[in-house]
Amino acid sequence: MPASSQSTPRDLALIEAGMILASELSFDSVLQRIVELAVEITDARYGALGVLTPDHRAIEEFITVGVTPEERAAIGDPPVGHGVLGILIDDAGPLRIPNIGKDPRSVGFPPNHPPMRSFLGAPVMARGTVFGNVYLTEKTHAPEFTEQDQDALIVLASQAGIAIENARLYEEAQRAQRKLARLELLEERERIAKELHDGVIQSLFAVGMGLQGTAAATDDPEVTRRLENAVEEVDRAIRDLRNYIFGLRPGILADRHLGQALQQLATEFQTKTEVLTIVDVDPGLASALASKAPDVVQLTHEALSNVGRHAKATTCRVSLHRRGDDAMLEIDDDGAGFDITGPRSGMGLSNLESRVQELGGSFTIESAEGQGTTVRALIPL
Repeated sequence: MPASSQSTPRDLALIEAGMILASELSFDSVLQRIVELAVEITDARYGALGVLTPDHRAIEEFITVGVTPEERAAIGDPPVGHGVLGILIDDAGPLRIPNIGKDPRSVGFPPNHPPMRSFLGAPVMARGTVFGNVYLTEKTHAPEFTEQDQDALIVLASQAGIAIENARLYEEAQRAQRKLARLELLEERERIAKELHDGVIQSLFAVGMGLQGTAAATDDPEVTRRLENAVEEVDRAIRDLRNYIFGLRPGILADRHLGQALQQLATEFQTKTEVLTIVDVDPGLASALASKAPDVVQLTHEALSNVGRHAKATTCRVSLHRRGDDAMLEIDDDGAGFDITGPRSGMGLSNLESRVQELGGSFTIESAEGQGTTVRALIPL
């Protein structure tokens, strides 16, 4: 993105999008966030990411935003890549259409499909090939998508490709850790470490250098601050990837106890979001949880990320205390809250629940509109 002393809201949105994607390590969460961010940046009503089959000839997975589970069930099977969607598969380039129904290449929509008119799409490249395509329809406050929307989507798609590689190799690193008892562990680590060094880490490092150069060139203090935050997020992702691949704990835990790591995490979150964040940790319990410290830190990091993205809170509290024979991790905020009986947007809460279940614990949420949110993770000692 060229440096400019007059940054636009969309420029800032793209910077924040890059920060968000660089900090995500869950593969499923990255895919969902790509669609959510594309919808936000272009003001689309509906968004989807069509993940391609290994032969790049059809869609094998369809991740959506704006369509309810009930609507998806009524539509039936996801598309495989015909008509307009097939054009992106065949040509692997951006595509903008004012009216799908009037385009001769369109094959129409299945029964019960929501009405859609304007269209914007772009490919997402990963490992040098097309991983999938982002599809956007129905510009909310205009009859069609603009050239500026297309340019923004192309930038986001390039960021998304790096984030997908980041998450892919992180998952490979996690799988490698679970193979500790196998003789091929060293060979697996060497292979993944080489891919990290020669591929994703080099790409992330280049992104960081580019952001630093832009920060030095711009005259806008707000853009400079956001760019510097983005560089810090990229650096942290690189450190954590290196630590995980060699079976180390996350970088924030290096030479620190769990209580100190949670305090630093909260301090960084407060600095980044200006949400007043209080930490209350039982020191004895933190010591007892030493073997699970990386999981507790990651749970807290994901929960705070959700607060920063969605809660619109002014204060937040992180507490770790005993509950009978178990440990209770709580993150509560005074934000907008939400209806817990409604459909969840994104994968953040689902990722938290899955992580707690992997620890053999239980996960609960208390929230109501206008009354804040409390997330609780009960972790066996």
